[in-house]
Amino acid sequence: MLTYSMEDRGGLPLYEYLYRRIREDVLSGALTVGEKLPSKRALAEHLGVSVITVEGAYAQLEAEGYVSARPRSGFFVSQVERGAPGTVPPPALPPQPERTWRLDLKTNRVDAARFPLAAWARLTRQTLSEEGAAILSPLPHQGLPALRRAICADLRDYRGLSVSPEQIVVGAGAEYLYLLLAQLLGRETVLAVEDPGYPKIRQVYEKSGVRCVSVPLDGEGMDPAALRAAGAGAAHLSPAHQYPTGLVTPIRRRQELLRWAEETGGVLIEDDYDSELRFSGRPIPPLQSIDRAGCVVYLNTFSQTIAPSIRMGYLVLPPRLAERYRRELDFYACTVPATEQFVLARFLERGYYEQHLARMRTEYRARRAAVLDAFRRSAFANRVRISEQGAGLHFLMRLETGRTDAQIAARAAELGVRLAFLSEYTRRRAPEFDHTLVVNYAGLERERLGEAAALLEEIFAE
Repeated sequence: MLTYSMEDRGGLPLYEYLYRRIREDVLSGALTVGEKLPSKRALAEHLGVSVITVEGAYAQLEAEGYVSARPRSGFFVSQVERGAPGTVPPPALPPQPERTWRLDLKTNRVDAARFPLAAWARLTRQTLSEEGAAILSPLPHQGLPALRRAICADLRDYRGLSVSPEQIVVGAGAEYLYLLLAQLLGRETVLAVEDPGYPKIRQVYEKSGVRCVSVPLDGEGMDPAALRAAGAGAAHLSPAHQYPTGLVTPIRRRQELLRWAEETGGVLIEDDYDSELRFSGRPIPPLQSIDRAGCVVYLNTFSQTIAPSIRMGYLVLPPRLAERYRRELDFYACTVPATEQFVLARFLERGYYEQHLARMRTEYRARRAAVLDAFRRSAFANRVRISEQGAGLHFLMRLETGRTDAQIAARAAELGVRLAFLSEYTRRRAPEFDHTLVVNYAGLERERLGEAAALLEEIFAE
């Protein structure tokens, strides 16, 4: 099986990097004439990428003559002129600069212009002048006590969670927290992940040695019967607003999931991704708020609500896992610098964070409405169906088309537009995932909506 490290691609799109690596192997003779390439699905599963990525790479290789397709047989290496034995192999791929897009509907980013930088700067100056040697001293391994207390107060007041600072573990973003959870649960644990789901979750756990199984979502989220059938001992899920489907898990299913955890001794990892950005009514109560048996680990970050670059998140461990963490993992130093923890503690304690969230909800509610209105009044409106839950920074848009997702993505790239498709987030091949865009709208300014609609109209045109 062809094996490449897809993490070494620099700024290249996945399909282009894969195409280049296979092309190098053809030119160097590592792949011989007539050799059959793996099926698109098999290679996608092996490399942990979408079938669309492999499809795009194979299509480019075929177009340039490096491989040929045989009906119902697959792709085979073509006869090409190769370097003689002993010649220098093709040079390694140089780092590629990040591409600048005219329109990027794939990257999930927040509007940094609306962050209260003046207040953050003032709190930073106060911290530096008032905390003195404390910011240079070692921190407790679970994080600054003042910050953990402030997080507890915020969770109590706005999320309905009653927890103690001893249950909080502060870490440098979600990915680091996944690494801690992998070690806390143990590598023998079979971990269920959502399908469709955010690919990086699976990637981080598997790189940590945890075996992951994909559990298909139904209309209510992750199915407890599927968890049992998969032999899972833990499940990573986002019941408040799942990415990328936007599903909200209803109370009946939440109770079923808790019952599964209680009966099997399993653990539910509640990833409360962008739950604060709900635009009607109060935020959905966390799963942990109705957990009476201590089965739920609550995980959240400040990446969506402040900025991805802050790299700060936290776990709320149930008491039995908090005790295990202190017993087995307290040798880890806290990975977030002391100054940022002091500043964030003040930012939370003095009400700046909740004020900022209120402003962001107002802004994104208006921006979302403007985007939806522009798309529904566009020339392509009769060919799309929009699905959204009144929450979060993305929505789904299904397109009526006879083209493949790879063909649409390629056309978009020619026009400088970056698109994301639901089929990129699943390991299953099913018609319901085709032609559905995951539209991340947070970076789309209202003054550019006309340009965005015109570009999409040109991309979608048959």
